[in-house]
Amino acid sequence: LIEYHIERLAKAGINDIVINHAWLGKQLEEALGDGARWGVKITYSQEGEPLETAGGILKALPLLSPNVEPFWVINGDVWSDYDGFQRHELTPGKLAHLVLVDNPEHNPNGDFGLMGDRVLSDQDERHGFTFSGISLLSPHLFDGLTPGAHRLGPLLKAACKQDAVVGEHYSGLWFDIGTVERLQSAEQMIEQQF
Repeated sequence: LIEYHIERLAKAGINDIVINHAWLGKQLEEALGDGARWGVKITYSQEGEPLETAGGILKALPLLSPNVEPFWVINGDVWSDYDGFQRHELTPGKLAHLVLVDNPEHNPNGDFGLMGDRVLSDQDERHGFTFSGISLLSPHLFDGLTPGAHRLGPLLKAACKQDAVVGEHYSGLWFDIGTVERLQSAEQMIEQQF
């Protein structure tokens, strides 16, 4: 999965990649190295103890190039053929751009609403979508956050309430590979598509 993400980012011209890890991180570093085989530079951010997504991002922020604003975040346990990584800017005044997908069976109620490109912190049957784990984020989303374990969802929902989050509905292929069964299902679907 992570090699696929690296290949997609390299194809989109993203050459500086920070990989945040906690569990089995040394194995990732040994397997991926410095990224030269993909034409990218990989830097690693070692959590030590699990910090959740927002806590891990906060710890990794100093490793981003100083001129990187905003930056892409891709969860390591998703697969998608999303190809919008050429976007490198956020709408002025916004803190995040979320890629939202149709609700999968394991998340039937979704995470966010979407009206036009405005992401809402609540959802209903008319516009409920699931956060894909793919987002373009401003470092300022993390302003005031103290080091430690923090989930990303509450930060995004708070920013939505300030009308600071935009997004898009992506209807292409996307899989949350959170279980062995979902991995097998995704592999079968991908084999059929390609």
